[in-house]
Amino acid sequence: MSAPTEVRVRPDGQGLVREVKRRHGKRRRRLDDSRSAYLFLLPWIIGTLFTVIPFGVSLWLAFTDYNLLQNPKFVGIQNFTRLFQDPKIATATSVTLSYTLFAVPIGMAAALGVALLLNRGVRGLPIYRSVFYLPSLIGGSVAVVMLWRALFGYDGVINKVLGAVGLQGPGWVTDPNWALVTLVTLSIWGFGGSMVIFLAGLRQIPRSYYEAAAIDGASPVRQFRSITLPLLSPVIFFNLVLGLIGSLQVFTQGYVFSGGSGGPADSTLFYNLYLYQQGFQRFDMGYASAMAWVMFVVIAVFTAINFFASKYWVFYDD
Repeated sequence: MSAPTEVRVRPDGQGLVREVKRRHGKRRRRLDDSRSAYLFLLPWIIGTLFTVIPFGVSLWLAFTDYNLLQNPKFVGIQNFTRLFQDPKIATATSVTLSYTLFAVPIGMAAALGVALLLNRGVRGLPIYRSVFYLPSLIGGSVAVVMLWRALFGYDGVINKVLGAVGLQGPGWVTDPNWALVTLVTLSIWGFGGSMVIFLAGLRQIPRSYYEAAAIDGASPVRQFRSITLPLLSPVIFFNLVLGLIGSLQVFTQGYVFSGGSGGPADSTLFYNLYLYQQGFQRFDMGYASAMAWVMFVVIAVFTAINFFASKYWVFYDD
């Protein structure tokens, strides 16, 4: 049997007027909704303009010789070739990569470890969560870095505590071998943001998986390796990408800790700090812009590699 054919009844005069009014009302409502949407998007659009325009200007300045006092002079790729001739670029890159190599994995391991402990049903969980999360809010501020510098000073609290137990503390601030270690410690101290994200991910793993594994005789280590890590891999990937981007862009810690010099002996001369020195101390804006675009490309490449490699180790339940 064929489906019944829909029959449309032509409206009379009054019905036609009502139909026109109904369609006009719907069209007007859609127009009002569109205007409301653009109105709410307006702050984002304005903010985008304040981002895109400086991006374009800095790209142009990267190909010029500009010192803020004279008009930019086009020099081609000269600023980029200088990067391979500047010995401090290698130093700043090495310091930044060393910081990233230690701060990111150790910070993520600490965040995951604390999240696992808090996920075991600790009493007063909101209090512990707030206590561990608070350092991540203020960890990169100028005041905290100055406090950290005072704590790790030669006569600071840390060395006094070590001296009380018969140990001689090193020059955490003045020794090139320990200055970067101190900043890595500061970064690890602020693991609270990653910890909260890990804790949220752990709460999404069904308990039935662990109960079934326990019945099958799986040890806690095997449960962690076969259940927790695979199901938590999207969260690990998220924290890893954010951690890499943040560590490669570190600036405030090195600037405040060394007073803007990158000392001692360039041991805290991060890439962004050296960029700041070129742009705002030596006023070599063209070279600083080239450095900024190289950093942008490096971060984009690192992020792209992470996304490409994620298909081999990130597990999505769906």
